[in-house]
Parts: sequence; structure tokens; C-alpha cells
Amino acid sequence: MKVITALWERQIKRYYRSKFRVIGSIGQPLLFLVALGFGLGPVFSKAGEGNYMQFLAPGVMSMGILFTGIFLGAELIWDKQFGILKETLVAPVSRFEIMIGRTLGGATIAVMQAIIIFFLALIIGFKPSLLMIPLALVFAILIALLFTALGTIFASIVDDMQGFQLVMNFVTMPIFFLSGALFPIQGLPPVMITIMKVNPLAYGVDGLRGTLAGGSYFGLVTDFVVLVVITILLLILGSYLFSKIEV
Repeated sequence: MKVITALWERQIKRYYRSKFRVIGSIGQPLLFLVALGFGLGPVFSKAGEGNYMQFLAPGVMSMGILFTGIFLGAELIWDKQFGILKETLVAPVSRFEIMIGRTLGGATIAVMQAIIIFFLALIIGFKPSLLMIPLALVFAILIALLFTALGTIFASIVDDMQGFQLVMNFVTMPIFFLSGALFPIQGLPPVMITIMKVNPLAYGVDGLRGTLAGGSYFGLVTDFVVLVVITILLLILGSYLFSKIEV
């Protein structure tokens, strides 16, 4: 447990050591909130869908968690290339503990980024359901654990940063744009709905939107169960692949 806690804390301190990194990580979500929130807001309202900012903010929060969590896996590649991971792996602790500690650290950072985006959305005009914020935090943690574990899985397989970035861009963009973060699922072609039903982020977006803004598509219980099951499976797979890393 001490090893997990130590790696957890080290991951967080390592990330927040650079203020520019923190500022840069919220630049894209802020751009989405402002440009899309105000740019498409009137169109969304005229279509009879209500306040677009209420719809968009949970999706952008999910985006922040997705990109922060999954790209933190890139640090594993840097650690492999510069020998830092080797120093960690020679310690008399299980690789499972090392992987869990790193994943918890990455997930914590991703959740903190979502909280920052949440407060920025409040300033811009987002009005969430305050009573449901604790449950929304649970969904944010599940999304963060899921995609931090996914980032670790890819980083365990890929050996170079360029390859990792190509794979992640190929994976993350479809995951984000086909999650319902930017547009409603209702009324889409059946093929699109089917694709979105197999996208884990769709359940995360739906969970955050259902708790903070109301109007869950899949149902909060379904969102929770799907996220828990996929997160556990990815943590198991990530632990296995991490244990096979050769340094």
C-alpha cells in the first residue's frame, strides 16, 4: 500500500511541476466551451434542444478526462527510454502495485482537470444540479481510471513516442467525437447509435450529463455498471501487459 501511495503522489507532483503544462491542458476544453458553447448555442436553442451550454459542459469535462488520462500513458514510454522505469521495477514490490499506483496518480490528475473545467464552465454560464455533484464525481473518477488504464495498455505495447501519439490520435478522436459529447444521440442513424453504444466514453458522458444537467440517454444505472465493468477489465489487462514490459 505504501508503494501505491508513493507512486500516486509522485505522479501528481511530476505533472503539476510544470505550470505551463497545466495551463495548456485546459486550453482546448476552454476553446470548446467558448467557441462551440456560444457559437452553436443559438442554433441548438432554435432547434428546440434548450441551452447548449448545459448540454456541452459535461461533454467537455469528459473530453478533458479522456485526453489527460490517456496521454499520461506517454510518460511510461519516457520512463522506459530514459531508464526511470527500470529503477522502479527493480524495487522489491510487485509490478501490479506499480501499475496501480501510476494509474491512480494519472486518474487523480485527470479528475482534477475535470474539476478545473467544471469551474470554468460555471463562469461561462453552466448551471449544474448541485445535489448531484458527488455522484458526478464518481462518474468522473470511473472515466479517469478507465482511460488512464487504457493509456497504460498502449504505452506498455508501444516503444516509441511517435508511434504512441499516432495510435492515440487514431483512438482518442473517434472515441471523443462518437461519444455524444457534442451532439445528442437521439435521432441519429441506427448505425451511429450502435457504434456509440460500444464506446465506453459515451456512458461516461451520459453519466456526467445525467447527474449535472439531467437527461440521461442510457440511464445512470446502466452508465455506472458499464463503466465499472470496463474499468475493471482494462485494469486487469493493463496490469498483465505492464508485467510483461522488458527494460
